[in-house]
Amino acid sequence: MEITAGQYELVYNFFSFTIATMAAATIFFWLGRSQVSSGYRTALTITGLVTFIALYHYVRILDSWSDAYTLVDGVLTQTGVAFNDAYRYVDWLLTVPLLLVELILVMKLSQSESTSKSLRLGALAALMIVLGYPGEVALDAGTRWMWWAAAMLPFLWIVYELFVGLKDSIAEQPAKVRGLVNGARWLVLISWSFYPIVFVFPMIGLSGGTASVAVQIGYTIADIVAKAVFGVVIYTIAVRKSEADAEAGVASTA
Repeated sequence: MEITAGQYELVYNFFSFTIATMAAATIFFWLGRSQVSSGYRTALTITGLVTFIALYHYVRILDSWSDAYTLVDGVLTQTGVAFNDAYRYVDWLLTVPLLLVELILVMKLSQSESTSKSLRLGALAALMIVLGYPGEVALDAGTRWMWWAAAMLPFLWIVYELFVGLKDSIAEQPAKVRGLVNGARWLVLISWSFYPIVFVFPMIGLSGGTASVAVQIGYTIADIVAKAVFGVVIYTIAVRKSEADAEAGVASTA
C-alpha cells in the first residue's frame, strides 16, 4: 500500500484530531452527569464510556499508523509492519451496541422494554460488526461485496427497529424533547450509513494508497459524528428531560 508523505500526514492529523475530540467529549459527558437527574446519569455514563473506548483505540490506531511508516525529511518509507485494521473493529464491537443502549436509556422506557430493546439492538449491532470484518480484510472485491451484503442485513433490521419499533415510544416522550429524540434516530441512520459507503470505496474505482487514505479518513469522520456529536445530542436530551421532570414535579405539588 503506497501512499504519499502528504497522505500519510493527512491521515495522521485526522487520527490526532479524533483523539483530542474523544478525550474532550469523555470529560464533558462524565462531568455533565451532575447536570441531569439521576434517571439519566447511566445514559451519560455510557455516552462517556463510548468516547473513552474510542479514545483508547484511536491512540492504538495512531501508533499502528506510525509504526507502518517512517517519515524523514519529507521522505516516506514503509517499515514492513502492517497497519492493524482490527483496532477499529474491536472498538466498534464494543461501542456500536452501547450507542444504541444510550439512546434507549435516555428515552427512559419501562424497565422491561428498555432491557428487551437494548439486548435486541445491541446483539444486532454486534452481529453487523462481526459480519463486516471478514470483508474489510479481504483482498478481492467479490468477497468484500459478499460480507458487505451480509452486514447490511442486521443494519437494515436496526433501522427498522429505530423507525418502526420505537415510533410509539417516541410519541410518548415529553414535547420539548420529542424532536431531539427523533433527530437522534436520524443522526444514527445518517452517520451509520457512512460506514458501508466508505467500506465500498476500494470496490468502486479507488485503489492502492488513495483507497486506504479515503477509508481511514471516512471512518474517522463517521466515528466523530456517531460518537461525539451523537453524545452531545444524548446529553441535551437528558438535560431537557431532567428539566421537564422537574417542572412536572413542581406542577404536581402545586
